[in-house]
Amino acid sequence: MNDKTHEAVQLLAQRILDLGHEEIPKPERQVIERVAKRLAVSRNINIEYDKSYTFGERLADRVASFGGSWTFLIMFSAILVGWVVLNSVMLTGGFDPYPYILLNLFLSMLAAVQAPIIMMSQNRQAAKDRLTAAHDYEVNLKAEIEIMALHEKLDEIRAKDIAELLKHVVKGKRASPKK
Repeated sequence: MNDKTHEAVQLLAQRILDLGHEEIPKPERQVIERVAKRLAVSRNINIEYDKSYTFGERLADRVASFGGSWTFLIMFSAILVGWVVLNSVMLTGGFDPYPYILLNLFLSMLAAVQAPIIMMSQNRQAAKDRLTAAHDYEVNLKAEIEIMALHEKLDEIRAKDIAELLKHVVKGKRASPKK
């Protein structure tokens, strides 16, 4: 950061936040630096976050997405009904007779594998949500700083206009003839 920008950032921080530049937390300091440099704060968090995904993370998200879909529920229900019908009605003494111990084993294994995968996906989504919240804070802080700066500019303009009007009023009173 050049000296002029650094000075502008310090003045902005002092004027708006009543803090010295070094006393401001890093996220706020970065926003103030972007304001001073007239840079945008907004960015697409999804693109940034999706670039860091590994193959396993993408796979876990797809599995979690499929596991929470109507397609999965309908297919899974059809397989369960088919298993029960096949082993109860069609085959006498089927390969997994009632109480369906083999089916219970498969369901337990599915739950044991699917639960951690869904939790991994949820953890990544939570991390993405935290990143989005931090970004929203930065954007809102920049908007607030810009609004405060606009208010200051409007106050300056209003003060100049009032001073100008007062000059004209005072001149008008001096120039008006007395009766």
